[in-house]
Amino acid sequence: MALLSVTSPHIHKPGNTGGFMRQVLYATLPGLFMLTYFFGFGTLINVVIASAVAMGCEALILKVRNKPIAFYLNDYSAVVTAVLLALAIPPTAPWWLTVIGCAFAIVVAKHLYGGLGMNPFNPAMVGYVLLLISFPKEMTTWLPAAGLDNSVNVPGVFESLRLTFLGTNPDALSGATPLDTFKTYAGQPEVLDSNAILHGTFAGYGWEWVNIAFLLGGVYLIWKKIITWHIPAGMLLSIFLLSGFFNTAVDADNYPSIMHHLLSGGTMLGAFFIATDPVTAATSNRGKIIYGFLIGLLTYVIRTWGGYPDAVAFSVLLMNLAAPTLDYYTQPRTYGHRQPNKGLAKPD
Repeated sequence: MALLSVTSPHIHKPGNTGGFMRQVLYATLPGLFMLTYFFGFGTLINVVIASAVAMGCEALILKVRNKPIAFYLNDYSAVVTAVLLALAIPPTAPWWLTVIGCAFAIVVAKHLYGGLGMNPFNPAMVGYVLLLISFPKEMTTWLPAAGLDNSVNVPGVFESLRLTFLGTNPDALSGATPLDTFKTYAGQPEVLDSNAILHGTFAGYGWEWVNIAFLLGGVYLIWKKIITWHIPAGMLLSIFLLSGFFNTAVDADNYPSIMHHLLSGGTMLGAFFIATDPVTAATSNRGKIIYGFLIGLLTYVIRTWGGYPDAVAFSVLLMNLAAPTLDYYTQPRTYGHRQPNKGLAKPD
């Protein structure tokens, strides 16, 4: 009699890839709402464009590879990649920027390596880094957050559509993120104290609520057991410790506060939605904690001393390279063995 032999990991409840991916999409809704509230409808437009491009590119490549199109489209992995990339792109980005980044993420970063489950790098972050390096001006141009001062008005639907498809002079958009603002004026306390974008309720104005919204979405994913707490905890702990040390023990005028780092930029989006990608992240519990901690370390180092005010994408891609090694050296003990089979040690 032939017995069915399957390898781990084994799931203990009904589920499928499409169902898990839909939960991730649901969890992004609070963050998408806050981005729309503070910066207009541009992010929502980016999401629509990116999703359409991702589905189209996915179907085209599946057709070329002679794979069942409907089956793979129903796993929603292409849509998740599109949404995560669109959330990271400025709401004033021209339409072609979203098209280029999303197409590159699906065709090159995903299918060039064999499709879902085979890619060594997070596709959304590959697309984001391509855009950031190739088009730095467009990728760092943000509108001021709504309510920052009396002159700031959130673009409506038609104004957002005009900015996306007809464009505008990037120099006319004078907004900057809190991370970029602090990096520009570090060491000038009088300028930092007078800059309204740095003084919200908890951290950078507007961005604090965006990050809190993504934090709530991340807690939802942990509650639904779509992700585990290990990677977000490791990443946020690393940023917490480093920012606390340099801000309190070294120089507060040159090193932002803990809350500034945790609730500005893409910290929470990166911790709960990007770093936790099950394909490219470490898989053992100890490996996940180390993986997340090192992402936080790299994020802080690049933010503080590197050339980019936010560094989640670069940090995640660098640690994608290290994930297989972390898994190799942090394997748990297999049932029936006295010690874990890790590193160069021989199994029992």
